[in-house]
Amino acid sequence: MTRCLSLFGATGSVGQSTLDLIRRDGEAWRVGVLTANSDVTELAKLAREFRPDIAVIADEARHGELAEALAGTDIEAAAGADALVEAARRPADLVMAAIVGCAGLAPTMAAIESGTDVALANKEALVSAGELMTAAARTSGSTLLPVDSEHNAIFQCLAGGRIEQVRRIILTASGGPFRTMSAADMARVTPSEAVAHPNWSMGAKISVDSATMMNKGLELIEAHHLFPVGLERIEILVHPQSVIHSLVEYIDCSTLAQLGSPDMRIPIASALAWPQRMATPCAPLDLATIARLDFEAPDEVRFPATALCRAAIAEGGARPAQLNAANEVAVAAFLAGRISFPAIVDTVRRVIDAAAPAAPTSLHDIFSVDAASRAAARYFVDQCEHA
Repeated sequence: MTRCLSLFGATGSVGQSTLDLIRRDGEAWRVGVLTANSDVTELAKLAREFRPDIAVIADEARHGELAEALAGTDIEAAAGADALVEAARRPADLVMAAIVGCAGLAPTMAAIESGTDVALANKEALVSAGELMTAAARTSGSTLLPVDSEHNAIFQCLAGGRIEQVRRIILTASGGPFRTMSAADMARVTPSEAVAHPNWSMGAKISVDSATMMNKGLELIEAHHLFPVGLERIEILVHPQSVIHSLVEYIDCSTLAQLGSPDMRIPIASALAWPQRMATPCAPLDLATIARLDFEAPDEVRFPATALCRAAIAEGGARPAQLNAANEVAVAAFLAGRISFPAIVDTVRRVIDAAAPAAPTSLHDIFSVDAASRAAARYFVDQCEHA
């Protein structure tokens, strides 16, 4: 039976990997929705290939350009934030939520509230509004299928087990490109060095998050919402080879681990085919060639982001939304050459220390916290830049 997929963030790395799998199993899927942020040319090219019902460009000013690029087809062209939300409410068997950052929050929530199953590749949405999103999923019956390799690994390790029988969840981290670098040397790293992840091929923002270990801290917050075992039972373990993607330890001291090549098509395929499996073109593991698997505790002195994230979710309320918004601004400033690498986490900490908003009870509250936190982060970036 052919299933319908709505793909939000089609031109990003997760979107491209998803479409690669769809091409290989075209009879199983029909693409109903394709969206992109601002790349009209690539979105139109993909729309002409996959023939969705609608293509949406987030940049409202580019609506005419998209409509012109799709002229002569029966594909509807739309643009803007409201169009993204409307597209997310369209009937589908699965929504792939792969818009990077808080921009993906509203359409992801719209899909959840509609009762559609969501393959969640946008960790920032769950970080900022985890309690609201998981409550909405319980109400609507939507299933959240994690696409992050670590959370997908946990999801797989929990198959056949019960959450109340879990003793520990262990998120693995590669440690990023600066795992063995001194704090003094990290003060001099460049954006090009920070985006050069040793194992994974990812976008610039996620690569920088991996380098600061903020990515792992955000994943800890995400895991706290997806797998409610208690924050004290979620741990981080540095594993440089990126072969074991996460582990689940049960009360009988059995530990299950999910292993795989560092290729995002594997967790994406898991979400697409769930509860079944599908073939991928990914390289199988050759453990004899890998020969060794190393592990070490995270260094929260050189990489304080994970401790900052743990404290934010422990306090709860608006803290995770503040943290996520400030981090997005700080990473963008670093990539633009405006602040140093260590200043990314310093900026986030300063934003959190500067204000304590009330706990959000709606998406409107989340967006208000997000806007205020971005403004504060921009202020601190300006201060840092002119110091």
